[in-house]
Amino acid sequence: MTTPISIQRLTKRFGATTAVGGVSVEVRKGQMFFLLGPSGCGKTTLLRMIAGFTTPDEGTIRFGERDVTRLAPEKRGAGMVFQSYALWPHMSVFQNVEFGLRARKVEKSERRRRAMEALALVRMEPLAERKPGQLSGGQQQRVALARALASGPEALLLDEPLSNLDAKLRHEMRDEIRRVCTATGVTSIYVTHDQKEALSMADAVAVMSEGRIVQIGGPRDVYERPVNRFVAEFMGPTNFLSGRVVESRAGAILLDTPAGRLEARPGAGAPAPAVGQTVTALIRPESFVRSESREGPNVVRGRRVETVYLGEIAQHTVEVAPGVLLKRYEMNPRRERGADAEVALRVDPDDVVAME
Repeated sequence: MTTPISIQRLTKRFGATTAVGGVSVEVRKGQMFFLLGPSGCGKTTLLRMIAGFTTPDEGTIRFGERDVTRLAPEKRGAGMVFQSYALWPHMSVFQNVEFGLRARKVEKSERRRRAMEALALVRMEPLAERKPGQLSGGQQQRVALARALASGPEALLLDEPLSNLDAKLRHEMRDEIRRVCTATGVTSIYVTHDQKEALSMADAVAVMSEGRIVQIGGPRDVYERPVNRFVAEFMGPTNFLSGRVVESRAGAILLDTPAGRLEARPGAGAPAPAVGQTVTALIRPESFVRSESREGPNVVRGRRVETVYLGEIAQHTVEVAPGVLLKRYEMNPRRERGADAEVALRVDPDDVVAME
């Protein structure tokens, strides 16, 4: 069984420090919901309150119709996957997975059935008799995931589960965790500081800063339509241009910038700025494409001053005005391009976000 989760005005203080300040979140049944933010933003404290390991000072937590705010962790019906795996080294894979069921005094044959089903779900059934020390990091995390799912939890809580894995394993386990959560339909809340994890796995993302949620939306929303500069920079490399509004109408803004005149769109949930107002235009490096024409709407001209080869992409630095540098990504670069080359770049108005 899986359930929606409702968090209302949740607050936690440690002395004079407010770790989580009045956070409210609605997680839909079966949704994969990510808490994303830098270290110290309060995301793990929030997850620990949902799990029952930390007691909130204010606010409520509901799993479906049940108020679980003051319930012990084992009575909440949530499965937990830890960063450190937390497997018993002296037990076999099977024994680790069935441990929670044994503690609940589930009958032996039923324990075995549910533990083996969970191991099959994460493709670890053939290694059921091995000890954790005989497994790779990725395999150990699969076992930890199976253990959390074996009890049929109402919710699955994951605390930076991939941070101890190397880059290749992280990529593989992102796909694996997403597959398992989709297959089971379990409501899940996943804490991470890794933007790629959130963008590739989440149904919804809450970006946190200083104990508060700054923006909630789908992965594409928070990446392409950030509400402020913090979200924009945290979600990935970004170009910022100061601009003055010369025309403003519903859904379209015309800006005078050091790179020339650009048409832009307002940020998420933001009203259109007034004519004469100074705003900041956000443009992601991958939004620029080469333009055959040196003139036209949203065409930027400049001089390429540096190119850094990064494998599947090349990162170009283009000077569009004295001291004004923009980054541009070129996918699948086929040949080296020298510095000091004059370039013309075009950007779609939908990829230029105007924010205060």
